[in-house]
This record gives sequence, C-alpha cells and structure tokens, in this order.
Amino acid sequence: MTWTLIGICAGTWALQWLTRLFTPYDLSTVLGYAPALTASQPWRMLTSGFVHAMPSPVHLLLNMYTLYLFGRMLEPLLGAWRMAALFLLSVVGGSVGVLLLGDPWVLVIGASGGIFGLFGAMFVFMRHFENSIVPITVLIVINLAFGFLVGGVAWQAHLGGLVTGAIVAALMLPRLRRRI
Repeated sequence: MTWTLIGICAGTWALQWLTRLFTPYDLSTVLGYAPALTASQPWRMLTSGFVHAMPSPVHLLLNMYTLYLFGRMLEPLLGAWRMAALFLLSVVGGSVGVLLLGDPWVLVIGASGGIFGLFGAMFVFMRHFENSIVPITVLIVINLAFGFLVGGVAWQAHLGGLVTGAIVAALMLPRLRRRI
C-alpha cells in the first residue's frame, strides 16, 4: 500500500505537469483544499493530499521519502488496508486542522497531513509497545517547528494529521493485540 500511495502522488504530479503544459488549468487549484470550499466541494479535503507544489519536485520528494520510510515501518504491523485507512483519514484530518485553524481562502496542498498522521501513529505504537518515544517525539517537534518557521507551510494540516493519526492508531490497538 505504501508504494501504491507513492504511485498515486507521483502520478498526480505527472498529471499536474501534463495539465500545465497542455491546458490553462492548474490541478493544484482544482484539487487543493481551502476551507471556504468545504460545503460545495468536500472531496478536496482528500484530493489535496495527492497534489504537490510545482514546478520543483522538492515538495513531492520530501513527502514521498517520508511516506516510504514510515510506511515501510507501519505497513507490516497494520496490513495494507489499515495502512491506507490511517493515511487517508490523516489527510482528511489535516484538512480539518486547516478548516478549524486556517485562513478560509488559502489553498493547501500536499501529503504532509497524512505523513504527520503516520508520525502520530508511530508515537502511539512505540509508546504502547514500550519502546523509547524520544526519537519520534524529537522528529515531531522538529517538523512541527519547521511548519511554524517556514512560510507557505500549512502547520494546521500537520497538527490535524498528527492528532488524527494518533487517534486512529489508538483505535487500531485492540485489533493489533489480537494480531500480534
């Protein structure tokens, strides 16, 4: 599932390029999320997680590398479908964070709400299985700080994804106990 999610994001980015080259449209504006559009176009709360900044691939590459690292750790524990559910719910949770805390007219894009959901899940699982939470806590703090210190980063999506991922992971724990 990790590779599938990466493939969807990479494929969407390729479509962004093709759309940009051959049409007057920008898929970021068609699929990105702004709170003001929630009532009329709620699907954007999910589609925004698969669109990344253009034309530089840096945004896509950073998110996909992190998705790869954490996906490869979490997917064996969760299974493919739970992994997909965790990621997708965290993307939507990131959009809820933007809805509650962001500017209604600012468009947000990127998989980082889903990525932060993986961070939140990793924190919950490491704590539950009595591993040190120091490394994941440091990673979360650094990445949250990055969102506050660098312009153009939707810290609201990071926070929403983090909280959602932690909640989803906590709800998954009873099933994991039986599975392990």
